Parts: sequence; C-alpha cells; structure tokens
Amino acid sequence: MKEFSFSVPQNIIVGKGTLAKLPEVAKKMDGSHAMIISGPNLEKMGIVKKAADLLKEDGIAADIFTDIEANPSVTTVEKATVAFKESGADFIVALGGGSPMDVAKAVGVVAKYGGNITEYEGAHKVPGKIIPQIAIPTTAGTGSEVTAFSVITDHSRDYKLTVFSYELLPSYAILDADLITTAPASVAAACGIDAFIHAEEAYISTDASPFSEAMSEKAMELIGGNIRKFVANRQDEEAAEAMLVGSLFAGIAFSFARLGNVHAMSHPVSAYFDVPHGVANAVLLPVIAEYNAIADNGKYYKIYNYISPKKIAPDAFEPMMLVDAIKQLCSDISIPENLTVAINNASRNGEITREEIEAKITPMAEDAMKSGNIAVNPRSSRQSDIEMLYRKAL
Repeated sequence: MKEFSFSVPQNIIVGKGTLAKLPEVAKKMDGSHAMIISGPNLEKMGIVKKAADLLKEDGIAADIFTDIEANPSVTTVEKATVAFKESGADFIVALGGGSPMDVAKAVGVVAKYGGNITEYEGAHKVPGKIIPQIAIPTTAGTGSEVTAFSVITDHSRDYKLTVFSYELLPSYAILDADLITTAPASVAAACGIDAFIHAEEAYISTDASPFSEAMSEKAMELIGGNIRKFVANRQDEEAAEAMLVGSLFAGIAFSFARLGNVHAMSHPVSAYFDVPHGVANAVLLPVIAEYNAIADNGKYYKIYNYISPKKIAPDAFEPMMLVDAIKQLCSDISIPENLTVAINNASRNGEITREEIEAKITPMAEDAMKSGNIAVNPRSSRQSDIEMLYRKAL
C-alpha cells in the first residue's frame, strides 16, 4: 500500500430542516454580517430570502448577491467581490449549486488578498485562510461544499480555470434535503450524474487510497440506489437525503483522489459551448468508461452493481457491461444521447453544425491536456487520444 494522508477539517450538519441552524453556525464563526452569494432562481423561489430572514431574526445582518450564471465567469467574480467589499460583510454564505459556491470561494480569496482570480489559478497559490464561509447546497451534485476547488470561466481564452487550495474549504456545510426537493427533473439528473461521476472517477483514479475508495464506494451506493427515484420524484425525501449525502462523500473522495478524463474533457466543452457541467460529464462518461476498460483491475464490477438494477455475480461480469449500464442509467434519467445533441440543446444561437464542433476539437483537447486529472486517469492519454474520444462522443 502506498503512503497516503487525509483530514476532513470541516463541520458538517446533515438533516431535514437544518437550514434553521444557519444563525447558530454563523455565531460559532463569530460572524455578525453575512453576504449571501446565490443564484437568481433561488432568489425567485424565496430560498435566499428565507436564509437572510433567519439571520436577521437572530441579529445578524445579511446582504445578497445573486447575479450568477451557470459556468460563472471572471467578470462575475469581480462584480461579486465589489459587492462583498461594499457591504461590509465579515463572512459568506454560499447558497446553491456549484456555480454560487465557486463564486463564493473565489470572492473569499480575492476580497482577502486582492488581485484577480486568474492570479490564483493552479495549485496552492492562495497564501492563507480566506473569508470565512458557510456552504449550503441546493443541488445534489457538485459536492463543492467539501471540495478545495473553485472553477471559473475565463471568456478571454474560452477556458475554465481551476483554483485548488485547501484554504478554500468552507468552515461549515449545512445539508438540508428540503432545499433540493423543488429541483426540476433535468437539474436533478444533471447534478446527480455529476455526483456519481465524481465518485466513479475518484474510485478508479491512480491516486486513489483506501480512504478515498471508502468515500467513493459509499457515494456510489447512495447515488446509484437513489438517482432514478430522485429524478422521478424530487419530493421523495429519503432519496433526496441519500443523494445529498452521496454527493458529499463523492466530493470528499475526489478532493483527495482527483478525477480523470471525463472532467478534464468536460470543462472545455462547457467553456466553448456553455453545456451544463453535469450534462457534459454524462455524455462523455460511457465513451471514456469504454476507453478505460482495458485498465480495469476489478473495480468495474463493483461500479456496475452500484448502478444496475440487476445485480450479478463476479464470474458473470465483463467490463463492457458497465458501459452498457452507464448508457442505460443516462437514458433512464433523460441525459442527451451524445455530445452533438448536448451542444445544440445548450445553444442560444441556432443549430451548431458538426463541422463547427469539429473545428473546436483540437483546442478543446489542448485545454483538456492541461488538466491534472489526465495524469490520474487509469489509462494514459495523449492529445490524439483525447481528440479521438471527443469525436466518438459526438
């Protein structure tokens, strides 16, 4: 067994109705003035106001910033940082899915240390503790409440930059299943499959350890056994809570084991074509699972039994059966059948032709190769391999 280490330094609260604990948690951090960073839909639904009112009723001031798009940009981080500084807040409540949490972490860095978020791109460039944060997920997908990453789109180069530092970890996470029961089916599907892929890629990563594997396996058990039920009925509280906790465990797993080709390749797809992150991952997954099959060391069998309704014995299993099970899962929850469909579904400017997509494959592959996730994928990859996988996914 190779050497490994881990720590989980956060305080995590899980349970129905635990949003009500927000003021108590804020006081534990000595917070007196919150900036709630969230998204416009959550504001329309009244969830942002509910969080703000809970704080105000307990004597804690609260300002709100919700001008956040999917795949948030460097410009959005700049706007949110200005709003934070002008508010006089002393802590941040990151309320929402991956986008608000990515922005909140980035604001926590830039508001404390100055400059532009692009200056912190890469690993361990954040010099110390950031603005204190409480993370409250409203999707079961990103696991961002327990990850040391912030992913921000730099439109000047059509590139999703990643800031990685354990200083980004929120001090507290509150997981309240009530907050995810109103998600549309399409959001539940995209976020849920994203969480599963976090666990799956961390599990087969060459950087996996017994600790990350344990987190991955429990995550896949919870997500695989509940994602279909949750997408079918978001009011299923048992399934919702299982998805939230599974997403949490998957986030912990990939914080220590990293991911693989799926995430390395999906980020450029979102940067160039604005495809939702979870959807981009999902359409790439079966293609890359097939590519990685020759490197399987027995883990594909376990993954298969986590997601397939029909369990089988080890001697009846072949690795390609997992690829078919992934395709069936994606079909069951209405994920687009291929990358071409996903790109056109996301397009705001009419149909994007195969030729237009092909023209972006080489630059996308170049960007994917910059990801550290490529290095821990179980099957080694050259840029030509990545280009081939993109074309197969089309």
